[in-house]
Amino acid sequence: MKQTAVVVAPGRGTYNREELGYFARHHAGQSALMARFDSYRDALGQEKLSELDGAARFSGSRFTRGDNASGLIYACAYADFLAIDRERFDILGVTGNSMGWYIALACAGALDVMNGFEVVNTMGTLMHENMIGGQLIYPFVDENWQAIPGEREKIETAVAEINRRDGHVLGLSIDLGGMLVLAGNDSGLTAFEAEMPVVQGRFPMRLPGHAGFHTAMQAPVAVQGQARLTEDLFAAPDLPMIDGRGAIWHPKAANPADLRAYTLGHQVVEPYDFSAAIRVAARELMPDVFIVLGPGTTLGGAVAQSLVSCGWRGWTDKADFKAAGARMLSMGMADQRALVTG
Repeated sequence: MKQTAVVVAPGRGTYNREELGYFARHHAGQSALMARFDSYRDALGQEKLSELDGAARFSGSRFTRGDNASGLIYACAYADFLAIDRERFDILGVTGNSMGWYIALACAGALDVMNGFEVVNTMGTLMHENMIGGQLIYPFVDENWQAIPGEREKIETAVAEINRRDGHVLGLSIDLGGMLVLAGNDSGLTAFEAEMPVVQGRFPMRLPGHAGFHTAMQAPVAVQGQARLTEDLFAAPDLPMIDGRGAIWHPKAANPADLRAYTLGHQVVEPYDFSAAIRVAARELMPDVFIVLGPGTTLGGAVAQSLVSCGWRGWTDKADFKAAGARMLSMGMADQRALVTG
């Protein structure tokens, strides 16, 4: 009997040193697909994805820049979606984190494979060329994924106070499970890093190569993206999609013009509520499992934390999640990947 599944697409920051060669390792049979991506980028004078994925070593400055990272992650994630065993899983809907929304559009059929690549590559390139602001991440849960009383409010108060200072910009970028991704200019980010206590030995953590996504700072990028990416790229989806507000776009009911307006407008300049997307997927679509596409494994924690926070299947903490078994399958992990692909 098939299991029902919601598929979750990753965003930036998921193709790192451990993922070097991910496409070649897992998708040797998709060389024709990679050739299409390479041809597109070659025509723009950009480095081919096959050369990046096949590089002898990983370089942060080369692989984390938006014009390279976006295309690589799209190629790996989309190929992972194609590799899901449809004899085992009935896909009820798709969602994604941040840039993963563009991947979700392609997985759901609202963008075909090359239109999806055009959107991802264009927006990633524009983000890199403009490089406005940056991001850092900070948790409001403890190491067992339980909310620390008053912690989120304390963080939000500090952010608002810093943002009011002359020359400082700081605000929410992504609500990411048990963490907040904050975006701002260097003054705002530096002030937060200096004034907030270090927790869990590593936070606040600046995210290299990331611009101030999902804030008003990205308005110029939104304008440029709207000028380059036309409505005819978009179509009504074949599968339900949950966006960064927690809104569901249904097949046959989604208007392509509205979908483009959200994707290249609100989604670029307003905070992305990934936690809400997962909560709505859990409660409205009621899947047996969540399947997190690769590359990487970092998004799985945010998905699990989002499910814990909404009490899915009665989970209240990390221990409950671990005891539940295979309710979330990450394709970036070899043992779980085998359960998804057969």
